[in-house]
Amino acid sequence: MEPCFLSSNCITKTTELIPLVKSKLLALPKKSSLLHSYKHVTSSSITCCQMGSSSSRDEEINPTLSGDWRSFRAKLVAAEKISIPENPTTSPPASADADPQKLIISDNWAHAIHEPEKGCLLIATEKLDGVHIFERTVVLMLATGPIGPTGIILNRPSLMSIKETKSTVLDSSGTFLDRPLYFGGPLEQGLFLVKSPKEGDDGVSKSGVFDEVMKGLYYGTKESVGCAAEMVKRNVIGLDDIKFFDGYCGWEKEQLQEEIRAGYWTVAACSPSVIGLEYVNSGGMWEDILGLMDSKKVW
Repeated sequence: MEPCFLSSNCITKTTELIPLVKSKLLALPKKSSLLHSYKHVTSSSITCCQMGSSSSRDEEINPTLSGDWRSFRAKLVAAEKISIPENPTTSPPASADADPQKLIISDNWAHAIHEPEKGCLLIATEKLDGVHIFERTVVLMLATGPIGPTGIILNRPSLMSIKETKSTVLDSSGTFLDRPLYFGGPLEQGLFLVKSPKEGDDGVSKSGVFDEVMKGLYYGTKESVGCAAEMVKRNVIGLDDIKFFDGYCGWEKEQLQEEIRAGYWTVAACSPSVIGLEYVNSGGMWEDILGLMDSKKVW
């Protein structure tokens, strides 16, 4: 079965699609927004954001991730690797019974997981070699809601700035005109990633208008770009704390699961530093993440 990515033109390795996949694609509506994963906003751009604590109502609508549970899970994975000897004829090392909570893991880690989740990575396998848009891509999952998963491609560089695209969708105020615009996927929607520059003083989270992807990393849409511009002017965040993406990737509810089962994607969890904004669009990102996953030690 060929991969069937949700876009106006399905990207496939060949033009020969089996009837089942072709009929399924033609029946799918084109996604044009992330309304299923974004908080309630007005139709106009948000130009003023609250810098205080989020209200309890906001927390009920979109609770922030409590605790660094991904890091704890990575420690469990590390502890399991310790317990399995490289040579089956030898006994496990003495540290095999170590308490996962006491393990110290690297700042940069990645390991495979079974199911896609918000904040995970989809890593293209060799089965997507030859599919120009998706070959050797790393996709960050922004949401896995009931309507369907959405994400953005992290490692597809663009040579154009927002100004050169002559688009005002992501910058009506002119604050970000000279910022590069990266390719995020074949579906039409402007998005941006923003990281919290201050440890323990998360003004990005307190603004209440961005969705948290993982600890210290958030995303916004055209509705919240006005708030991002205001936060830059207030020195809450810097220009380098934001990356803009033209387009995104989307799947129907069961579509991504079918592609994973067919072997087109490897699903991985990773530390926030692995997808730090200074690393986004690095040409070696695909190879580096696979290297972290293949490593015998993640601690």
